[in-house]
Amino acid sequence: MDFLQPAPQLVHPYRNDRTLLALLDRAMPADRRAALDADLDALGDYAQFAWERARRSTPKTPVLTRWDAWGRRVDRIELTAAWQEGPQLATRYGILAAGHAPHAHARLEQFARVYLYHLASEFYTCPLAMTDGAIAALEACGNRALIERALPHFLSRDPAAFWLSGQWMTETTGGSDVGRTGTVARRDADGQWRLYGRKWFSSAVVGEAALALARPEGAGEGTAALALFYVETMDGSGRKPQLVVDRLKDKLGTRELPTAEIHLDGLPAWPLGELAHGVRQVAPMLNVTRTWNAVCAVASMARALALACDYAARREAFGRPLIEQPLHAQTLAGMRAEFEGAFALAFEVVQLLGRVEQAQAAPHEPALLRLLTPLAKLWTGKLAVALCSEALECFGGAGYIEDTGLPQLLRDAQVYSIWEGTTNVLALDSLRALDEGLPALRTAVAGWVADSHEPDAVAAVHATLEAATRQAQALAGERGALEAAARGSAITLARCAAAALLARQSTFARERGDMRLGAALRRFVAHGLDRLVGADAADTRLLL
Repeated sequence: MDFLQPAPQLVHPYRNDRTLLALLDRAMPADRRAALDADLDALGDYAQFAWERARRSTPKTPVLTRWDAWGRRVDRIELTAAWQEGPQLATRYGILAAGHAPHAHARLEQFARVYLYHLASEFYTCPLAMTDGAIAALEACGNRALIERALPHFLSRDPAAFWLSGQWMTETTGGSDVGRTGTVARRDADGQWRLYGRKWFSSAVVGEAALALARPEGAGEGTAALALFYVETMDGSGRKPQLVVDRLKDKLGTRELPTAEIHLDGLPAWPLGELAHGVRQVAPMLNVTRTWNAVCAVASMARALALACDYAARREAFGRPLIEQPLHAQTLAGMRAEFEGAFALAFEVVQLLGRVEQAQAAPHEPALLRLLTPLAKLWTGKLAVALCSEALECFGGAGYIEDTGLPQLLRDAQVYSIWEGTTNVLALDSLRALDEGLPALRTAVAGWVADSHEPDAVAAVHATLEAATRQAQALAGERGALEAAARGSAITLARCAAAALLARQSTFARERGDMRLGAALRRFVAHGLDRLVGADAADTRLLL
């Protein structure tokens, strides 16, 4: 009789997540914990249900129907079951609304929910992130009419009243260089602004609203002349005829998420603020959407690691479980250490965002948030791909077979380093934050490691942070060299911050008899913090 290896089982994503539980034990006030625990437990239940449902069913993707049986243009998009359940789950558990409660822990409560819901949602979290970013942009612009019109829907706890907002910036010229945006805003005879143009990657096209960049008719060329507009997509139960869906993107991953190419043919629009500097008006949403990206990347790592560890305990080879094989155990421990660092950094950004939004931040923390947000996004995005790839290898050939559900982890992870700015875009953005951000990071690190029981790890953090500071100072007058070194500098600073945060969390855990995070810190530091690179332009040209 053949011996059949058991499939991995998904342990309860909340009750068995020691990392999340330890963070909440340290950071969450006891008087808020009971209600939060109930929601997180329920979201963990849903995550287990969604994993099993996906394994039992044929994978589905959205379907676009352009015309009805009588020749009427409908552009109807049929969604997966998880997406149909999204409005009910998002409103029942306050996945958006919780982040906007008037207290300093609101963002932590929100992103704990996001972390557990993300993979079960089949990336319904993408339009939730865009909606959260739209809230930030509307509030920053102070447009009371639009705030009063849109925010009650975006933050609704009633699925019938709940709206999603998209973010329509990218055109055929590409994503980051928006200065050549071709979409035009024209005023009609009644004074109503209307948008005309093509948007190449349109998120949340199934939503009820969106923010879109356009060039007011008669405005000059370049980025500064662009304006940011708010649009609504629905006319009763149908899509507005001025919004035409050309096709859905055929993507490597996130296939359940409908990403569309669209044409705007006179879609009514309202400017958020002045009819210029639209990119500047987009900026407030970036701290929000990039934080979502980092937390979702960490959630993918958590899922990959949980499945790999469960399988290692079940899979027998050469007479004993994989978990008892020294090299395999070493591999899993290394993955765990990297995950712990990524989790610590992503959730520190979450808490910083909450304190800054609630005006409860320390003097150095706004500058710290400005620096750590792009650092966390770029590093967790790259790490998610590496860790998910390593996890697939832990399953051998089964990790390469589609109906195990495992390859999807890697395909989906690739998006984290692309959405909301590629690694290089984020590295260059972090340079703009260095002048104030680097001193703020040094101040924060000193506080995080102050009581650490791991002197060697702390010394490595300080030494590497000092090396990164020296490099930034040495290259300050050489823009080309500074940009060439930006990726290595950014990853180095991210790893230093993550190690310092692990030191803080391990001190808390040690006082409660838990030595696990100290081991994670030592392993993480042993992997190396320094990713600084030289910037030899001549060698670069030779290699290209």
